[in-house]
Amino acid sequence: MLFPTIEFALFFMLVLPCAWLLNRRNELKKTMLVVASYVFYSFWSVPFLLLLFLSSLFNYAFGLLIGGTVDPKLRKVLTGLAVLCNLVPLCFFKYYDFVAAQLQTLAGALGVQVEFGSTGFAVPVAISFLTFHGISYVVDVYREKVRATRSLVDLLLYISFFPHLVAGPIVRASEFLDQLARPSNPRNIDLGGSTLLILGGLFKKVVVASHLSILFVDPVFTNPQAYGTVDLILAMYAYALVIYCDFSAYTDIAIGVADLLGYKFPRNFNQPYLALSLQEFWHRWHITLSTWLRDYLYIPLGGSRLGRWLTYRNLILTMVLGGLWHGAGLQFIVWGALHGFGLAAERLLRETTDETGRLRRFLRGEFGQTVRWLAVFHFVCIAWVFFRSADASGAVDYLATIIFRIGDGAPMTASPLVLVLMAAGFLTHLMPPAGYAADGEAFRKVNLGARIAFSTAAIWAVIMLAPSGMAPFIYFQF
Repeated sequence: MLFPTIEFALFFMLVLPCAWLLNRRNELKKTMLVVASYVFYSFWSVPFLLLLFLSSLFNYAFGLLIGGTVDPKLRKVLTGLAVLCNLVPLCFFKYYDFVAAQLQTLAGALGVQVEFGSTGFAVPVAISFLTFHGISYVVDVYREKVRATRSLVDLLLYISFFPHLVAGPIVRASEFLDQLARPSNPRNIDLGGSTLLILGGLFKKVVVASHLSILFVDPVFTNPQAYGTVDLILAMYAYALVIYCDFSAYTDIAIGVADLLGYKFPRNFNQPYLALSLQEFWHRWHITLSTWLRDYLYIPLGGSRLGRWLTYRNLILTMVLGGLWHGAGLQFIVWGALHGFGLAAERLLRETTDETGRLRRFLRGEFGQTVRWLAVFHFVCIAWVFFRSADASGAVDYLATIIFRIGDGAPMTASPLVLVLMAAGFLTHLMPPAGYAADGEAFRKVNLGARIAFSTAAIWAVIMLAPSGMAPFIYFQF
């Protein structure tokens, strides 16, 4: 069940009034939302509902064990075991076949014939986000940032809540469980802002991302040899807009849907392509993932506490593992490594450049900031080529084709519609998070009839502009 579909609209039209009718009976409301979330997931896979339930059950049990244990060493052992139990299903379903193939290739190169076999299972939808939520819960209980909940229903809802279940944002237990302790306050619902978030998300996904992919990005990346340098560069930029519009659309809709049900989610994007450094980019892009990697991977590795060179190692290792999380493929490892080495190089430059030196003064000036923006933006776009390509060699071929075909005189095939969609995608990127709040406040002041008419017209326009056969959100595969 995809957000921008009639099926989800009907599903949400049933869930929303039920949630508010049961709002005063908070336990019943939460139970209803758990059932609704399991129904939502069942549209993807009924057999894997058991995995969803078992994940919630053992994280609930581990939370109680860790929270009820005083001995520091035992608490640490229990937490390590809980993290391992969360990682085992992820590694089995997502990485076993990849690792087995690499080992078979290595063994073959050494003259040893070995067969590891295959799991025979498709990767369960949402398993990565399921894992992240489970790990953050047990680790935060260990760190005493959140108390272990004694309500199984609360943890079932935290793990399975349908707005964030499939593709985020990654919501910390400390951010969500407190909201379950009492009935939602309807006065806290940002009806105007949430409506605009949902409508804006539908536009970004259905109109911009889907059409750009179908009309231009997919054909160029499928057969780059058939296109000239200009088209290849434009497709690289277009994919940067596609992945932004696609993923930010999902999280915008998720934030809006959750708010209408009475729960607040954290923001996940903040104009990332305006960043002047890679560090700033990761403070603006998939914010809940970058902060998760910082708090649960980079800091446990030692963060920046162990000296300069180990800090660089931790940055690189964190981003490589972050890349591997996105997919079991060398192209994702390269993508993560590019960002890891880029972050390390930035830090090295900051640490070895005099604060009052000429280079620092240049980079802080207006022209220097423009140079920084261009460098960061193009670094990110080039790295996206590895993210989008079917494999690492395909990404290298794509970039090599751009270089070797410079000056070949091949005509640009991108249509005016593609250029318009790219411009529309960049304009949506220029809307700051505060802009939705301001527009939502203005929208709220408009009379009810006008709001209904506008929303109806916007949804109708999106439906009319939608391509046939809506593709899943990009991050569903992770």
